[in-house]
This record gives sequence, structure tokens and C-alpha cells, in this order.
Amino acid sequence: MKKAIPKQIGGKRRGAGRPPTGRDPARTFRLSDEFIASIDAWAARQDDQPSRSEAIRRLVELGLKAKAK
Repeated sequence: MKKAIPKQIGGKRRGAGRPPTGRDPARTFRLSDEFIASIDAWAARQDDQPSRSEAIRRLVELGLKAKAK
């Protein structure tokens, strides 16, 4: 039988777990089916037809740039 890899200080073995991707971490949130349909419809009207993720990013940026009434 092979020897177990000893734990380092802090409790994690070197190399344990999934390696980092170097990208931004994913954010998860829930949207209603109607809201997703409206995002998809907005994306379909764009010239480059962005993915749903890109459409959400663009809409959030537009919302952040909008001036409050």
C-alpha cells in the first residue's frame, strides 16, 4: 500500500484540489424564467448577439452608468 501524502501546516496537502484557472470567480444568482427570457430577447436584438453571460454583463454596466432620476 502506498504511503499517504503528509499534510502541511494549515491542513491541506500540496497539490490537493482543483488548480486555479486564473480567471474571475463565478457568481451565482437566481433569475425568474421571464427575466431570463427578457435578457435573451435583448441579446438577440444586438448586432453581435452576445451570450447570456455577456448580455447580463452589458446590461449591468448600462445600469451602473445610468443616472438616477
